[in-house]
Amino acid sequence: MDPSYKSRKEAFVSNLAGGSILEINAVTLVAPASVFLWSVLQSRLSFFTPYGPAALITDFLLNVLGILFATTLYSSAPLLLNILLISPAILVLLNSRPRRTQQRAKPPHTPTARHGTDTPQRLPIHPFLTTYRAAMMIITCIAILAVDFHVFPRRFAKAENWGTSLMDLGVGSFVFSGGVVSARALVKDQQNGTFLRKALAQRLASSMRHSIPLLVLGLIRLYSVKNLEYAEHITEYGVHWNFFFTLGFLPPFVEIFEGLAKLIPSYEILSLAVAVLYQVALESTDLKSYILVSPRGSDLLSKNREGVFSFLGYLAIFLAGRATGIRIMSRGSSSTTAQQEKKRVLTSLGAQALGCTALFALNSMYFFGYGANIPVSRRLANMPYVLWVAAFNNAQLFLFCLIETVLFPPGSRTSASGMNEEAERTAFATSCILKAFNRGGLAVFLVANLLTGAVNLTVPTLDVNNVQAMVILIAYATVITGIAMGLDKANIKLSL
Repeated sequence: MDPSYKSRKEAFVSNLAGGSILEINAVTLVAPASVFLWSVLQSRLSFFTPYGPAALITDFLLNVLGILFATTLYSSAPLLLNILLISPAILVLLNSRPRRTQQRAKPPHTPTARHGTDTPQRLPIHPFLTTYRAAMMIITCIAILAVDFHVFPRRFAKAENWGTSLMDLGVGSFVFSGGVVSARALVKDQQNGTFLRKALAQRLASSMRHSIPLLVLGLIRLYSVKNLEYAEHITEYGVHWNFFFTLGFLPPFVEIFEGLAKLIPSYEILSLAVAVLYQVALESTDLKSYILVSPRGSDLLSKNREGVFSFLGYLAIFLAGRATGIRIMSRGSSSTTAQQEKKRVLTSLGAQALGCTALFALNSMYFFGYGANIPVSRRLANMPYVLWVAAFNNAQLFLFCLIETVLFPPGSRTSASGMNEEAERTAFATSCILKAFNRGGLAVFLVANLLTGAVNLTVPTLDVNNVQAMVILIAYATVITGIAMGLDKANIKLSL
């Protein structure tokens, strides 16, 4: 890469201050709005069943290009795009009635004795969780390439030291999402009574199976950046550290914290404790100035201090995600109906979103004599950043859960036959594209990073106009969607 162009690239993503949280919320609301329109078309018109070419194109336009347009062409008018998505959904709702699924006649259900591996041990199926994870993956993949073009506003790119931006939120949301799905294995072990019998070494070995691919990707990225003279933003994570290392080190560190989880049987409290202790260290010692303004020394810690110390904040985010995941995936007693379970999950998500929002306001604002007035910093991953990410993701999950609950109400059974109905309802209520992005998350994320590097090495992204940029971005979105669909068709699961 030409040295002068490399300097321009680095300057293009440096010293930015971000934008407002209200605008970020308006932009990210496009994902639930797109899913709302998709769900209305499916629940009222069965538009995506069977899944033909028209259904595929519409699915792609709503759930992939909708997010791309929100962050580019409609970045200055996200509310208009939301209105354009929600309005036709409301018109369909007003002019149609819910379709009743035809059910085959079934023999009377005879209760059977319950054993350790019977129905109570099966985890509930939540289409909205697939939708949430996939939407997060799509916006992440789009942003990592779009940020290199002028069509992607600078206020959406990562803030330098202080501030809030779309990409700052995306990084934290990626970690929070990983925490949510990590709860599945934990809940399953707790229900089966095997959690307490697993030694730390056994849990660490299991977690490393998830970490090793990410750590390898981190090493590959490090080698590529250094040897291809790829533009890099050193103050983001440091000289050698990158986001793959953060993702890779989280699972084993969380397993170490499981010992504390036995003493503090609430991941919400554990997450808050990590965030508070880290924030106290930032405010009461020289740690904050060391990370932000200290000269970069020759030792590895000094060279990578952003990545090393922000890891504590990301650990708190991961634990907060696991707390949410436990609440979502735990199933109630055998007498609890599916409707009651969904209501419980919806209420829990709403309460967590409100609680995190209130704590975030107290940390980052000052009004009526209350509040710490601490600015958000993704570079530090400080406490306001942790609370902002937790509040946003719980709110997003709440919206996706609300859409599913209203438009695809659960059945009334929790028996084995009820599980079959639940699986059928899940297939009917889940976008094929979103399901594919969720199942192939690791492979899609890898391909997205490789394509981003290839585009930046072959195209002068700073010198192309908006029309050319959109052509490239649409082609890129089409390719990664095709890869996700292809992996799903081949029944290959490589989720993050």
